[in-house]
Amino acid sequence: MAGRLIWLISWVAALVLLAPAAVSAQSTTFLRWGGDAEGGAPFVEADPNDPAKLTGFDVEIAELIAAGLGRPPQFMQVAFTSLDQSAVRGDFDIGFSGIEDTAARRATVATTVPYYQFREVLTVREADRERFRTLPDLRGRRVATLGGTIAYDILLAAEREHDLRAVSYDDDVHPYSDLLIGRVDAVLLDHVLGQRAMRRARGLHTHPEAVAVGYYIGILAPQNVELRDRVNEILRSAMHDGRLEAIFRKWNVWDGDQRTLYARVLAGADTLTDASVARLPSRWDATLRYVPSLVRAAVVTLLLSCLAMALAVGLGSTIAVGRVYGTAITRTLCTTYVEVMRGTPVLLQLFVLYYGLASLVRLPAFVAALLGLGLNYAAYESEIYRSALQAVPSGQLDAARTLGFSEGQILRLVRAPQALRVALAPMTNDFVALLKDSSLVSVLTVVELTKQTQIFATNIGSWVIPGALCAALYLMLSLPLAHLARRLESRWTRPTA
Repeated sequence: MAGRLIWLISWVAALVLLAPAAVSAQSTTFLRWGGDAEGGAPFVEADPNDPAKLTGFDVEIAELIAAGLGRPPQFMQVAFTSLDQSAVRGDFDIGFSGIEDTAARRATVATTVPYYQFREVLTVREADRERFRTLPDLRGRRVATLGGTIAYDILLAAEREHDLRAVSYDDDVHPYSDLLIGRVDAVLLDHVLGQRAMRRARGLHTHPEAVAVGYYIGILAPQNVELRDRVNEILRSAMHDGRLEAIFRKWNVWDGDQRTLYARVLAGADTLTDASVARLPSRWDATLRYVPSLVRAAVVTLLLSCLAMALAVGLGSTIAVGRVYGTAITRTLCTTYVEVMRGTPVLLQLFVLYYGLASLVRLPAFVAALLGLGLNYAAYESEIYRSALQAVPSGQLDAARTLGFSEGQILRLVRAPQALRVALAPMTNDFVALLKDSSLVSVLTVVELTKQTQIFATNIGSWVIPGALCAALYLMLSLPLAHLARRLESRWTRPTA
């Protein structure tokens, strides 16, 4: 009886507590809009005066649309490269974050009318403004941009035509900072970003000539056509009465191109960019085009992983020996290294090596990636080897000392061979984990397998085929290694009596 009474009281209390929230949720339907605050001003960024608030012209456009729909806006943080997939999944109602109008995007999501026209422009160092004015001038040079954008597609075509090298970034800030210190020779991005970079740092020059023209749009789930049509009505109304112009003037990005765009939109004309009206290849054709790039990226992944693992094994063995045989100071230093490397994210360590130390030493991206992964995994390897060394029976060590072996001989001839057998299985697991963690180095502009797959998926608007190919390539890299490790472990394991 008492148990039933307690259950009833708990049920009533829960009903009382949850009822207001349920009523509120039913009475208020938010307009969930997705964007990436990492893109920064003037698109979407945290307000410097109040980080809990967002500012940017895309923020104000989302608020304008929400007001037109009579719904309060609710921001959803989504990585820029995942906006299309999140729209298809229905994670938000509409996405705004400097999203470009492309044929691939129109084929996978519902798109609004364009609300801003931008130019793809070249930004170079001030000293190079006369040398590098066009893409042909950059033959043999490194040109930075954002992956999965119109600019990236332009640079891929220019790689074949003008023999330059496209360097892909995950954000729109580091391309310009790397340009300043000489890691790249130019940046091809929207003129909005180029102008912002010039205001942020001296020593840069953005050429006003357009390499291509593009448009910003909003995106929705493909089945959400009714909401898209209502949003289009609001945008056209804001173009007509000047509300959009006021927003862009506030953010100092208004120019004469927008009047031309608005006239075309209000007249119902097609507004696709030159880059996006080209025939969209089938997914099978796109796959055939991207397979060689995926294979090359897989080679980069394998090479990077093997070199990083070699570094981790060498350094980890040294640390393990230092912790077992070293003096008190040596053991303290080794332990500190292990705890620091294991206690901080490998992504943070990669950023520090590549960007944080740039004022002292400008490591190439591949070298920084190699060091970051190798130094991080050395900490984990050292713990494996230390445990393996300590697993060797002390009676064998005492017997070796009785026979007159030195500590060095004992380590080399007695302890290390047996420890290797114990450590082999976890070493293999670590190498497979390192193979997958190599995907993190894309933040340093290293185009490895996962990054190339992400670019592939963004350009065709689907993760199904790219994801399957990526998984198959990772399995082709990891399964032979696991098979080899099992064979070695079986060969080296002594039968039990």
